[in-house]
Amino acid sequence: MKTMQESPQKLRREMKSRHLFMISLGGVIGTGLFIGSGYAIGEAGPIGTILAYLVGGLLMYLAMVCLGELSVIMPVSGSFQAHATKFIGPASGFVIGWVYWLSWALYVGLEFIAAGLLMGRWFPDVPIWIWCAVFVVLLFSINSLSTKSFAETEYWFAGIKVLAVILFIGIGFCAMFGLITMDGTPAPYLSNITGDGVFPTGLTGVFIVMMTVIYAFQGSEIMGVAAGETQEPEKNIPKAIRNIVVRVLVFYVLAIFVLSAIVPWKEASVLESPFVTVFDIVGIPYAADIMNFVILTAILSVGNTGLFACTRILYSLANDGMAHPMFGKLSKRGVPMNALLVTLGFALLSLLTSVIAETTLFVVLLSVSGIGGTITWMAIAFSQYRFRTQYMKDGGKLEDLKFRVRLFPFVPILCIVICASLFVFAAFDPTQRVSLALGFGFIGLCYLYYYLRYTRKRKTVLSSQ
Repeated sequence: MKTMQESPQKLRREMKSRHLFMISLGGVIGTGLFIGSGYAIGEAGPIGTILAYLVGGLLMYLAMVCLGELSVIMPVSGSFQAHATKFIGPASGFVIGWVYWLSWALYVGLEFIAAGLLMGRWFPDVPIWIWCAVFVVLLFSINSLSTKSFAETEYWFAGIKVLAVILFIGIGFCAMFGLITMDGTPAPYLSNITGDGVFPTGLTGVFIVMMTVIYAFQGSEIMGVAAGETQEPEKNIPKAIRNIVVRVLVFYVLAIFVLSAIVPWKEASVLESPFVTVFDIVGIPYAADIMNFVILTAILSVGNTGLFACTRILYSLANDGMAHPMFGKLSKRGVPMNALLVTLGFALLSLLTSVIAETTLFVVLLSVSGIGGTITWMAIAFSQYRFRTQYMKDGGKLEDLKFRVRLFPFVPILCIVICASLFVFAAFDPTQRVSLALGFGFIGLCYLYYYLRYTRKRKTVLSSQ
């Protein structure tokens, strides 16, 4: 009996509005906030980090509204890869699909590493790679289920971490203003935020952390990837966009504010979650261990969502003839199993950071993932610009669009400009220069491969006719 079926069997539209919203929200709340925020605060200082996250939130909003317009008129799995193929060109669609896949595959690998680091709090003598192996099996099992089961699992995972962030913010504010004592030390109020000036490392520090901040906001575009499996996309996608942007920005900015107020910025680190550090300082019995468990759940949730995104992107690429046909095959449960297995195997390469240049390589991979996400957001904005321009040229009416970008063309152009400037900022950091070289090197190889594999072959066939 065959368990794999050839396309054109389609993915099933089993996600409801609440699933789409919580998966998008949960996809953003993970390593970038719980661990990457420590690196950002240490490099840019408290106020600089808050400014960086505000800019990142603005960019997320610009990209999301552009994606919303495209996803409503073309709700397919892999969305922005298909949008880029149609509205920019097949070569760009090919590159965006593979760049986004690489970005999320690295993202998933980083989630494994982050989860292993958190387990080190309880089991310091157990190697990180062992925990990574345990979590690989767990996430593979969840992703092997039907879309409906995956969505329901992620709904509750996301709910747990959203609740945890809200509780953290509340307890943090109480500690800041002396309502909760911190090991007998006086309440810090705003002294840790303002004590060393507005930009203790200069504006350069803000520029350097921008790519890490953008990495933190990656995951919001999962909404587009899931469009092909969402019920009533014309209704649920706009609703998810309106809800997620404000909530994500509030959660991030308030959480960073609390972290900066309690933990001196010079002590921030990527080796332990600063969220756990805060509870250690506050001294609430077992609170740090509870928070460590919540963060572990949150990180595994993002890794789970990342695997979902990667498999759907590979499925979309296969259906467009831009990846091997085996990635377009679905299991009897409607899951692109081959795409899932290959993605998981690639993500395991990130385990090298547990034994080689632990801190440095973690930041490099973080930045490479951020580059992939930034390129994707640029492509989303440009696709929307090309679509709307052609739509109006063909006599289309704005009132016929069920969701549309306001202030066109200012919004997509601003999104593209901010994304491009981030690459300039990243060049100021020697570590991120390596990431830029790796990221853009991969993009160049993708374009070259497309030319050799498709364009030149097509020209050869035409010339021989």
